[in-house]
Amino acid sequence: MRVQAVLFDGFDPLDVLGPLEVLYAGGHATGGALTVELVSAEGPREVPSGLEGISLTAAAKLDPARADLVLLPGAAGATEQRGPDDDSIPARLGRTLRTELPRLLGEALARPGVTVASVCGGSLLLAMAGLIQGRPATGHHAALDGMAGLGVRTVAARVVDDGDLVTGGGVTSGLDLGLYLLERGFGPRVAHAVEELFAYERRGVVWSDTGGEPVAI
Repeated sequence: MRVQAVLFDGFDPLDVLGPLEVLYAGGHATGGALTVELVSAEGPREVPSGLEGISLTAAAKLDPARADLVLLPGAAGATEQRGPDDDSIPARLGRTLRTELPRLLGEALARPGVTVASVCGGSLLLAMAGLIQGRPATGHHAALDGMAGLGVRTVAARVVDDGDLVTGGGVTSGLDLGLYLLERGFGPRVAHAVEELFAYERRGVVWSDTGGEPVAI
């Protein structure tokens, strides 16, 4: 499994590094069956995060034809936007919409065999790009109303699995997302080995649109 983790200007470092380190450890636990790389829509470059003085280096261009899993973070910054060009999360995501990234993400979602996974505000970026209308997804709790307004079937769960779209909630849910993706791709024994390594237990039920409809309780 080849994982491409997307960087864009203003990304949240923990959204990337939390699940990426879990998946990287999964690569060791599977004897190299999983590889990870940092990418951007523009290609190799140093990408500034939303935290001052912290950046990561993209080694390649996002290429859905070469990926089995595309990991999309959210942005870091103030939650309230005060101007079109400020450093708030909405403004940073809005600027990202003007790059090539939405087109590449749309290509990934349309490509058979590719899964797009998002953490926190990454699902809001997908919603703003019009790529997940009508689909169940989660994200940061403060973004759920906005996502619903963009036509997403929001679910207040830690992780939501909708087949080729797997979304995580707030920033720390990236760990749960990474462990779930390992379990889904390689089985519970691999996921458990990484869980033990990290001394972290996954939280919550992974929601999917299957099974019986619950009555009000």
